[in-house]
Amino acid sequence: MDFSKYLSEKRIAVPTPENVINGVGECYFGTFESEFKNMDFLKVKRPSALPSFMNKTRLTLWEACEIDFEKVTLLTAVCDMALFGTALTVLYDKRTKKVVSWQEMLVPSSKAVIAKNLLNGNETYSKAKNVRIKFVNDFQKGEAIVSGCASGKDGMVDYRVQLKRVSKPSIVSIPFGENRPLYSQKDLFSVEGYISYNGEKLHATSASAAIIDDHRGYYPRKSHYDWVTTMGRNVVDGKEQYFGFNLTRNQSVDQDDYNENLIWFEGDTTLLTPVVFTHENEKLWHVMDEHGMVDLWFDIGDEFLMKLNAALIVIDYHITFGSLRGYVCDPKGNKYVLDGMVGIGEDKSLVF
Repeated sequence: MDFSKYLSEKRIAVPTPENVINGVGECYFGTFESEFKNMDFLKVKRPSALPSFMNKTRLTLWEACEIDFEKVTLLTAVCDMALFGTALTVLYDKRTKKVVSWQEMLVPSSKAVIAKNLLNGNETYSKAKNVRIKFVNDFQKGEAIVSGCASGKDGMVDYRVQLKRVSKPSIVSIPFGENRPLYSQKDLFSVEGYISYNGEKLHATSASAAIIDDHRGYYPRKSHYDWVTTMGRNVVDGKEQYFGFNLTRNQSVDQDDYNENLIWFEGDTTLLTPVVFTHENEKLWHVMDEHGMVDLWFDIGDEFLMKLNAALIVIDYHITFGSLRGYVCDPKGNKYVLDGMVGIGEDKSLVF
Protein backbone atom coordinates (compact mmCIF):
# COMPACT_ATOMS: atom_id res chain seq x y z
CA MET A 1 0.00 0.00 0.00
CA ASP A 2 1.16 3.55 -0.77
CA PHE A 3 1.02 5.57 2.48
CA SER A 4 2.84 8.62 1.09
CA LYS A 5 -0.47 10.29 0.18
CA TYR A 6 -1.29 10.50 3.89
CA LEU A 7 1.92 12.40 4.77
CA SER A 8 1.77 16.19 4.74
CA GLU A 9 4.35 18.07 2.66
CA LYS A 10 4.92 20.25 5.71
CA ARG A 11 6.59 17.23 7.34
CA ILE A 12 9.45 17.28 4.82
CA ALA A 13 12.65 18.60 6.42
CA VAL A 14 13.83 22.04 5.26
CA PRO A 15 17.13 23.89 5.78
CA THR A 16 17.54 25.08 9.37
CA PRO A 17 17.46 28.82 10.12
CA GLU A 18 20.25 30.34 12.20
CA ASN A 19 17.87 30.82 15.13
CA VAL A 20 14.65 29.10 16.18
CA ILE A 21 12.99 32.56 16.23
CA ASN A 22 13.13 35.48 13.82
CA GLY A 23 14.05 39.09 14.60
CA VAL A 24 10.65 39.95 16.05
CA GLY A 25 10.30 36.93 18.33
CA GLU A 26 8.20 34.72 16.07
CA CYS A 27 9.05 31.01 16.17
CA TYR A 28 9.80 28.89 13.11
CA PHE A 29 7.63 25.77 12.91
CA GLY A 30 8.16 22.59 10.90
CA THR A 31 10.74 19.85 10.41
CA PHE A 32 14.40 20.76 9.91
CA GLU A 33 17.52 19.16 8.46
CA SER A 34 20.12 20.00 11.11
CA GLU A 35 20.68 21.44 14.57
CA PHE A 36 19.79 25.03 15.41
CA LYS A 37 22.87 27.07 16.33
CA ASN A 38 20.77 29.52 18.35
CA MET A 39 17.71 28.63 20.39
CA ASP A 40 16.59 31.87 22.02
CA PHE A 41 13.39 30.50 23.47
CA LEU A 42 13.31 33.09 26.24
CA LYS A 43 12.95 35.75 23.52
CA VAL A 44 9.83 34.21 21.97
CA LYS A 45 7.08 36.86 21.83
CA ARG A 46 4.10 36.04 24.06
CA PRO A 47 4.20 32.21 23.89
CA SER A 48 1.66 32.07 26.72
CA ALA A 49 -0.98 34.32 28.26
CA LEU A 50 1.72 35.85 30.46
CA PRO A 51 3.78 38.86 29.33
CA SER A 52 7.03 37.95 27.59
CA PHE A 53 9.23 39.05 30.52
CA MET A 54 7.77 36.08 32.43
CA ASN A 55 8.78 33.50 29.80
CA LYS A 56 11.29 31.93 32.16
CA THR A 57 8.47 30.80 34.44
CA ARG A 58 6.83 28.78 31.61
CA LEU A 59 9.81 27.38 29.68
CA THR A 60 10.65 23.69 30.12
CA LEU A 61 14.08 22.39 29.07
CA TRP A 62 15.54 18.91 29.22
CA GLU A 63 18.06 16.53 27.72
CA ALA A 64 17.52 12.80 28.09
CA CYS A 65 19.14 9.61 26.88
CA GLU A 66 17.67 6.13 26.52
CA ILE A 67 20.26 3.34 26.27
CA ASP A 68 19.41 -0.27 25.46
CA PHE A 69 21.76 -3.12 26.36
CA GLU A 70 21.06 -6.84 26.11
CA LYS A 71 20.09 -7.23 29.76
CA VAL A 72 19.10 -3.72 30.86
CA THR A 73 17.66 -0.47 29.57
CA LEU A 74 18.74 2.85 31.10
CA LEU A 75 17.06 6.24 30.94
CA THR A 76 18.85 9.30 32.30
CA ALA A 77 17.75 12.93 32.12
CA VAL A 78 18.36 16.45 33.36
CA CYS A 79 15.31 18.72 33.39
CA ASP A 80 14.78 22.44 34.12
CA MET A 81 11.13 23.30 34.80
CA ALA A 82 11.87 26.94 35.76
CA LEU A 83 10.64 26.69 39.36
CA PHE A 84 12.77 23.61 40.03
CA GLY A 85 14.82 21.02 38.20
CA THR A 86 15.36 17.30 38.45
CA ALA A 87 18.08 14.75 37.81
CA LEU A 88 16.64 11.31 37.07
CA THR A 89 18.18 7.93 36.27
CA VAL A 90 16.01 4.84 35.80
CA LEU A 91 17.27 1.30 35.13
CA TYR A 92 15.01 -1.47 33.83
CA ASP A 93 16.30 -5.02 34.28
CA LYS A 94 14.87 -7.11 31.44
CA ARG A 95 15.61 -10.33 33.32
CA THR A 96 13.42 -9.48 36.30
CA LYS A 97 11.15 -6.94 34.56
CA LYS A 98 11.76 -4.55 37.44
CA VAL A 99 12.63 -0.85 37.58
CA VAL A 100 15.04 0.80 40.00
CA SER A 101 15.45 4.57 40.06
CA TRP A 102 17.38 7.50 41.44
CA GLN A 103 15.92 11.01 41.47
CA GLU A 104 17.09 14.27 42.98
CA MET A 105 15.11 17.49 42.93
CA LEU A 106 17.25 20.49 42.00
CA VAL A 107 16.44 23.76 43.75
CA PRO A 108 17.00 26.33 42.44
CA SER A 109 16.47 25.17 38.85
CA SER A 110 19.88 26.62 37.91
CA LYS A 111 21.32 23.37 39.31
CA ALA A 112 19.96 21.77 36.13
CA VAL A 113 22.28 23.11 33.43
CA ILE A 114 20.95 22.58 29.88
CA ALA A 115 23.34 23.02 26.94
CA LYS A 116 22.68 26.13 24.84
CA ASN A 117 22.75 23.86 21.78
CA LEU A 118 23.98 20.38 20.82
CA LEU A 119 27.16 21.53 19.09
CA ASN A 120 30.88 21.89 19.80
CA GLY A 121 31.05 20.16 23.16
CA ASN A 122 28.30 22.11 24.88
CA GLU A 123 27.33 20.33 28.10
CA THR A 124 24.16 19.45 29.95
CA TYR A 125 24.69 18.40 33.57
CA SER A 126 23.19 18.21 37.04
CA LYS A 127 24.66 20.04 40.00
CA ALA A 128 23.42 17.29 42.26
CA LYS A 129 24.69 15.48 45.33
CA ASN A 130 23.50 11.93 44.65
CA VAL A 131 22.36 11.83 41.00
CA ARG A 132 25.14 13.10 38.76
CA ILE A 133 24.53 13.23 35.01
CA LYS A 134 26.57 14.75 32.18
CA PHE A 135 26.05 15.08 28.42
CA VAL A 136 28.86 16.29 26.16
CA ASN A 137 27.22 17.18 22.86
CA ASP A 138 29.21 17.15 19.61
CA PHE A 139 26.36 16.68 17.16
CA GLN A 140 28.22 18.54 14.40
CA LYS A 141 30.34 15.36 14.33
CA GLY A 142 27.37 13.10 15.07
CA GLU A 143 28.79 12.23 18.48
CA ALA A 144 28.01 12.56 22.18
CA ILE A 145 29.26 11.22 25.51
CA VAL A 146 26.78 10.47 28.29
CA SER A 147 28.01 9.61 31.78
CA GLY A 148 26.80 9.61 35.33
CA CYS A 149 26.48 7.93 38.69
CA ALA A 150 23.83 7.70 41.37
CA SER A 151 23.33 6.15 44.79
CA GLY A 152 20.39 5.65 47.08
CA LYS A 153 18.00 3.06 48.48
CA ASP A 154 18.17 1.05 45.22
CA GLY A 155 21.95 0.77 45.39
CA MET A 156 24.49 2.29 43.04
CA VAL A 157 24.72 2.80 39.29
CA ASP A 158 27.39 4.33 37.12
CA TYR A 159 27.71 4.48 33.35
CA ARG A 160 29.71 6.01 30.56
CA VAL A 161 28.84 5.60 26.89
CA GLN A 162 30.26 7.03 23.68
CA LEU A 163 27.55 7.53 21.06
CA LYS A 164 27.84 7.81 17.27
CA ARG A 165 24.87 8.83 15.15
CA VAL A 166 23.76 6.08 12.74
CA SER A 167 20.77 7.80 11.12
CA LYS A 168 19.47 11.21 10.15
CA PRO A 169 18.17 13.35 13.02
CA SER A 170 14.56 14.10 13.88
CA ILE A 171 14.29 17.88 14.46
CA VAL A 172 10.87 19.46 14.82
CA SER A 173 9.32 22.67 16.09
CA ILE A 174 5.64 22.06 16.79
CA PRO A 175 3.06 24.79 17.48
CA PHE A 176 1.04 24.33 20.67
CA GLY A 177 -0.55 27.72 19.96
CA GLU A 178 -0.13 30.75 17.71
CA ASN A 179 3.48 31.40 18.77
CA ARG A 180 3.87 28.64 21.37
CA PRO A 181 6.72 26.28 20.35
CA LEU A 182 7.55 22.77 21.42
CA TYR A 183 10.96 21.90 19.99
CA SER A 184 12.44 18.40 19.98
CA GLN A 185 15.54 16.81 18.51
CA LYS A 186 15.94 13.05 18.73
CA ASP A 187 18.82 11.00 17.27
CA LEU A 188 19.59 7.28 17.01
CA PHE A 189 23.12 6.18 18.00
CA SER A 190 25.40 3.19 18.20
CA VAL A 191 26.95 2.66 21.62
CA GLU A 192 30.34 1.91 23.13
CA GLY A 193 30.87 1.81 26.87
CA TYR A 194 29.37 0.30 30.00
CA ILE A 195 26.60 0.37 32.59
CA SER A 196 27.45 -0.83 36.08
CA TYR A 197 24.74 -1.60 38.64
CA ASN A 198 25.45 -2.87 42.15
CA GLY A 199 28.74 -4.43 41.09
CA GLU A 200 27.56 -6.00 37.81
CA LYS A 201 29.34 -4.32 34.90
CA LEU A 202 27.64 -4.68 31.53
CA HIS A 203 29.34 -3.73 28.28
CA ALA A 204 27.79 -2.49 25.06
CA THR A 205 27.67 -4.83 22.06
CA SER A 206 27.02 -4.34 18.35
CA ALA A 207 23.29 -4.67 19.14
CA SER A 208 23.30 -1.84 21.71
CA ALA A 209 21.65 1.41 20.71
CA ALA A 210 20.69 4.75 22.22
CA ILE A 211 18.55 7.82 21.61
CA ILE A 212 19.22 11.35 22.83
CA ASP A 213 16.19 13.61 23.25
CA ASP A 214 16.76 17.38 23.47
CA HIS A 215 13.51 19.10 24.35
CA ARG A 216 12.56 22.76 24.85
CA GLY A 217 9.24 24.55 24.84
CA TYR A 218 6.15 26.07 26.37
CA TYR A 219 3.59 23.54 27.51
CA PRO A 220 0.04 24.70 28.27
CA ARG A 221 -0.76 24.95 31.97
CA LYS A 222 -2.84 21.77 31.57
CA SER A 223 -0.92 19.41 29.34
CA HIS A 224 -0.74 15.76 28.39
CA TYR A 225 1.23 13.59 26.01
CA ASP A 226 1.84 9.91 25.24
CA TRP A 227 5.10 8.65 23.76
CA VAL A 228 6.69 5.34 22.83
CA THR A 229 10.03 4.58 21.21
CA THR A 230 12.36 1.72 20.37
CA MET A 231 16.00 1.37 19.39
CA GLY A 232 18.15 -1.56 18.38
CA ARG A 233 18.49 -3.69 15.26
CA ASN A 234 15.91 -5.05 12.85
CA VAL A 235 15.79 -6.68 9.42
CA VAL A 236 15.58 -4.11 6.61
CA ASP A 237 15.82 -5.22 2.96
CA GLY A 238 16.94 -8.66 4.15
CA LYS A 239 19.80 -7.30 6.25
CA GLU A 240 19.99 -6.66 9.99
CA GLN A 241 20.76 -3.00 10.68
CA TYR A 242 20.19 -0.23 13.21
CA PHE A 243 16.52 0.62 13.49
CA GLY A 244 14.25 2.68 15.70
CA PHE A 245 11.08 4.73 15.74
CA ASN A 246 9.52 7.62 17.61
CA LEU A 247 5.76 7.97 18.15
CA THR A 248 4.14 10.81 20.09
CA ARG A 249 0.67 12.22 20.57
CA ASN A 250 0.79 15.68 22.13
CA GLN A 251 -1.05 19.01 21.93
CA SER A 252 0.06 20.00 18.44
CA VAL A 253 -2.50 22.34 16.87
CA ASP A 254 -2.36 20.22 13.68
CA GLN A 255 -1.34 16.57 14.07
CA ASP A 256 -0.98 15.98 10.31
CA ASP A 257 1.31 18.95 9.60
CA TYR A 258 3.26 19.02 12.86
CA ASN A 259 4.34 15.83 14.60
CA GLU A 260 7.57 13.92 15.26
CA ASN A 261 6.57 10.41 14.18
CA LEU A 262 9.20 8.61 12.13
CA ILE A 263 11.32 5.50 11.57
CA TRP A 264 15.12 5.61 11.84
CA PHE A 265 17.11 3.42 9.44
CA GLU A 266 20.87 3.31 9.03
CA GLY A 267 21.67 6.54 7.24
CA ASP A 268 18.10 7.62 6.65
CA THR A 269 14.66 8.30 8.13
CA THR A 270 11.10 7.99 6.89
CA LEU A 271 7.94 9.66 8.15
CA LEU A 272 4.96 8.13 9.94
CA THR A 273 1.37 9.35 10.20
CA PRO A 274 -0.31 10.70 13.38
CA VAL A 275 -1.18 8.02 15.93
CA VAL A 276 -3.59 7.48 18.81
CA PHE A 277 -2.67 5.78 22.10
CA THR A 278 -5.16 3.50 23.83
CA HIS A 279 -4.29 2.43 27.37
CA GLU A 280 -6.00 -0.96 27.50
CA ASN A 281 -4.81 -1.36 31.08
CA GLU A 282 -1.80 -0.35 33.16
CA LYS A 283 0.31 -3.07 31.53
CA LEU A 284 -0.81 -2.81 27.90
CA TRP A 285 -0.91 0.05 25.39
CA HIS A 286 -2.16 -0.07 21.81
CA VAL A 287 -0.76 2.50 19.36
CA MET A 288 -2.15 2.83 15.86
CA ASP A 289 -2.95 5.27 13.07
CA GLU A 290 -6.11 5.43 10.94
CA HIS A 291 -4.49 4.16 7.72
CA GLY A 292 -2.78 0.92 8.79
CA MET A 293 0.74 2.34 8.74
CA VAL A 294 1.23 1.79 12.50
CA ASP A 295 -0.25 -0.98 14.62
CA LEU A 296 1.72 -1.97 17.70
CA TRP A 297 1.18 -3.28 21.19
CA PHE A 298 3.36 -2.28 24.12
CA ASP A 299 3.57 -4.92 26.87
CA ILE A 300 4.78 -3.08 29.99
CA GLY A 301 7.01 -4.88 32.46
CA ASP A 302 7.40 -2.09 35.01
CA GLU A 303 7.34 1.68 35.34
CA PHE A 304 8.81 4.66 37.14
CA LEU A 305 5.98 6.71 38.63
CA MET A 306 6.11 10.32 39.78
CA LYS A 307 2.97 11.75 41.37
CA LEU A 308 2.52 15.16 42.96
CA ASN A 309 -0.63 17.02 43.96
CA ALA A 310 0.34 20.26 45.63
CA ALA A 311 -1.89 23.31 45.31
CA LEU A 312 -1.16 24.78 41.85
CA ILE A 313 1.05 21.89 40.64
CA VAL A 314 -0.20 18.41 39.69
CA ILE A 315 2.10 15.79 38.14
CA ASP A 316 1.07 12.30 37.02
CA TYR A 317 4.10 10.92 35.18
CA HIS A 318 4.65 7.31 34.09
CA ILE A 319 7.88 6.18 32.41
CA THR A 320 7.24 2.66 31.15
CA PHE A 321 9.51 -0.17 30.04
CA GLY A 322 8.79 -3.48 28.34
CA SER A 323 8.58 -5.08 24.91
CA LEU A 324 6.78 -4.44 21.65
CA ARG A 325 4.82 -6.50 19.16
CA GLY A 326 3.16 -5.47 15.94
CA TYR A 327 4.56 -3.41 13.07
CA VAL A 328 5.25 -0.07 11.44
CA CYS A 329 5.35 0.56 7.67
CA ASP A 330 7.36 2.92 5.52
CA PRO A 331 5.55 5.14 2.98
CA LYS A 332 5.94 2.48 0.26
CA GLY A 333 4.10 -0.06 2.41
CA ASN A 334 7.10 -2.16 3.48
CA LYS A 335 6.32 -3.66 6.89
CA TYR A 336 8.82 -3.88 9.78
CA VAL A 337 7.91 -6.36 12.49
CA LEU A 338 8.65 -5.15 16.02
CA ASP A 339 8.06 -8.35 17.98
CA GLY A 340 10.47 -8.56 20.92
CA MET A 341 12.03 -5.12 20.49
CA VAL A 342 12.44 -2.97 23.59
CA GLY A 343 9.72 -0.45 24.36
CA ILE A 344 10.14 2.76 26.37
CA GLY A 345 7.18 5.06 26.86
CA GLU A 346 5.75 8.00 28.74
CA ASP A 347 2.23 8.87 29.82
CA LYS A 348 2.53 12.35 31.29
CA SER A 349 -0.14 14.72 32.58
CA LEU A 350 0.70 18.08 34.14
CA VAL A 351 -1.01 21.05 35.68
CA PHE A 352 1.84 23.48 36.11
